[in-house]
Amino acid sequence: MYYQNVLAAIGNTPLIKLNRVTDDIKATVLAKVEFFNPGNSIKDRMALKMVDDAERDGRLKPGGTIIECTSGNTGMGLAIVAAVRGYKCIFTTTDKQSKEKVDILKAMGAEVIVCPTNVAPDDPRSYYATAARLSREIPNSIHINQYDNLSNRQAHYETTGPEIWQQTEGKITHFIVGVGTGGTISGTAKYLKEQNPNIQVIGVDTYGSALKKYHETGIFDHSEIYPYITEGIGEDIIPLNIDFDLIDRFVKVTDKDGAIMARRLAKEEGLFLGYSCGSAVQGIHEIKDSLTENDVVVVVFHDHGSRYVGKLFNDDWMNEKGFL
Repeated sequence: MYYQNVLAAIGNTPLIKLNRVTDDIKATVLAKVEFFNPGNSIKDRMALKMVDDAERDGRLKPGGTIIECTSGNTGMGLAIVAAVRGYKCIFTTTDKQSKEKVDILKAMGAEVIVCPTNVAPDDPRSYYATAARLSREIPNSIHINQYDNLSNRQAHYETTGPEIWQQTEGKITHFIVGVGTGGTISGTAKYLKEQNPNIQVIGVDTYGSALKKYHETGIFDHSEIYPYITEGIGEDIIPLNIDFDLIDRFVKVTDKDGAIMARRLAKEEGLFLGYSCGSAVQGIHEIKDSLTENDVVVVVFHDHGSRYVGKLFNDDWMNEKGFL
């Protein structure tokens, strides 16, 4: 048996039990390890779904250009789909993203435009605004818009949720995941809660992001927003993909705690993972007092550590940030 192309290898990732980094947690903790996708991240799932849907309804035409603002992983997923199907890609990203991410996107044939991080989302220099402008200026192009494109969360409703339910034989009690666009948590949670409404869904946020307070109060508090180092989670906007009604609670994790836990996962579990994976496991530690030995916690490991070699896994960088 063989696959017709690399896109058929997306999904059906393994569930792996954590042991050493969770030895003080009573519950069974299982990790959905998404770096087994061909683009080494969970974003391959929604990238394929967004392109499929855009082709189906005519927004993306043959020979077209896919434009997106990305912290790296969505861009990688889109670049893989574009390579197989013959599209061009232009990605905007922020200057806080690792050099590895930019270089990988270029290697996949994409054009990458690096924009400043510390500007408001509606500033014309922001990576959101730049992507939107390019889609208006370039003929036969589409701004795929992972934040508000509901195909994002639908991908996880159709794939990630059913996989977790089947792999745990319906025994999952808690689902915890870092939240950025909100597609993973919302789509997966919708499926899981349809099977068992008692499953607790916990979002992991970072300090400098507005999501946790918005969930708790309904207020978008600009004072919550300030620069942070953690990549891939947290937002300074409220994406349409986040269904806050499906999320039971948020926890916040510091840049330092997420970084140190990611390094521990490599050394103690043999899992070489990205920044937000460390944040997600630290999020379990934040709620561990509420967990029992009968609980089955599933945590999503979004991406691979190769994206962060020059930062997270570099001692000089870690020392410069005061994390070691």
